[in-house]
Amino acid sequence: MSSPHDAIEVITAKRDAGELSDSQIDWVIDAYTRGDVADEQMSALAMAILLNGMNRREIARWTGAMIASGERMDFSSLSRGTSDKHSTGGVGDKITLPLAPLVAACGIAVPQLSGRGLGHTGGTLDKLESIPGWRAALSNDEMMAQLESVGAVICAAGDGLAPADKKLYALRDVTGTVEAIPLIASSIMSKKIAEGTGALVLDVKVGTGAFMKSVERARELAETMVALGTDAGVRTVALLTDMSTPLGLTAGNAIEVAESVEVLAGGGPADVVELTVALAREMLLAAGVDDVDPAAKLADGSAMDAWRAMIAAQGGDPDAPLPTAREQHVVPAPASGTLHRLDAMAVGLAAWRLGAGRARKEDPVQAGAGVVWHARPGDRVVEGQPLFTLLTDEPERFDRALASLEGGYDVGDGPAPVSPLVIDRIG
Repeated sequence: MSSPHDAIEVITAKRDAGELSDSQIDWVIDAYTRGDVADEQMSALAMAILLNGMNRREIARWTGAMIASGERMDFSSLSRGTSDKHSTGGVGDKITLPLAPLVAACGIAVPQLSGRGLGHTGGTLDKLESIPGWRAALSNDEMMAQLESVGAVICAAGDGLAPADKKLYALRDVTGTVEAIPLIASSIMSKKIAEGTGALVLDVKVGTGAFMKSVERARELAETMVALGTDAGVRTVALLTDMSTPLGLTAGNAIEVAESVEVLAGGGPADVVELTVALAREMLLAAGVDDVDPAAKLADGSAMDAWRAMIAAQGGDPDAPLPTAREQHVVPAPASGTLHRLDAMAVGLAAWRLGAGRARKEDPVQAGAGVVWHARPGDRVVEGQPLFTLLTDEPERFDRALASLEGGYDVGDGPAPVSPLVIDRIG
């Protein structure tokens, strides 16, 4: 049977700033998934999309074609509603860890399909794998059983969900087309819609440590994703949140798990608690629950109970000591005064260079590596006292990590500028 389209026709249509038809989109995604459209042809199309954009109809159709490339999950048999969260990635962003059990403790099931870190942004699965025995890979049956019994699961997405996205994601990474908003939005939303959650809250990060550096770009991405979710029948809302300063006091794997457990125990850094509770409220509202206060569930220990059950259900030991790095290096405060600025990108790069992240998908990560900062912007620091502690198993990594922190923080007189953590709400 002759094909209704060919790759050159689709590429040139978008190269010349034309609109792609529904049948062109359906054909090119299907042909690329099957291997009939070559990587270099899809690279050219991705670049044309980056340069010329797509309208709402094109993005919705593109997303639908990616969903149709694989299986769809169905949680309708569960005894409670489902709600999920996706973060566009940041530094010290351990929010999924306390959030999933917290929302489960409030009566809503959380099917959190998560990923691994790449570059300066940490991956949720990498963090959880620092817990002895914990495993990321679950079958669909195991996932369903855990959602019914515990109410929360954080695991790796199976190969069956949006296989077109898996191929395209790897291609965008090596062709300079990661930043294309239609491709970011369709990548995230194809997986989340195929996952079958009833409600979705998007945490769209803005600032130096985020992929979206400006509020305008972040808002455009958030509006695009909310429209995609809404069009697909998923109740979707987005929060724009600040990622100029890293979240909490740690960036790494095991050290972020430890900080998350502090939050579940009723303590932890104020910003991590604030964002966890804000996202929990949105997840509950989107699932139709408005009579439960998530802050109370942190305080009464029920969120911690859900965490322990979730970790144990996936083979982890919630009481086991977490791995620690063999070497540490303390960076003292250069002067006395107020910490005015702590740059998220500088901290993220330092953690990555210490071994907490990876440069290529197949690279291993160190469970104990990372950066601890002993003050947040607005805090008073004293010259000579510890400002950062760098952690790694390989001391030869310290020099490059120190280089990435240079110029990444300011200590000065007077109060630090205050910026809100939650910048806007869309949806």
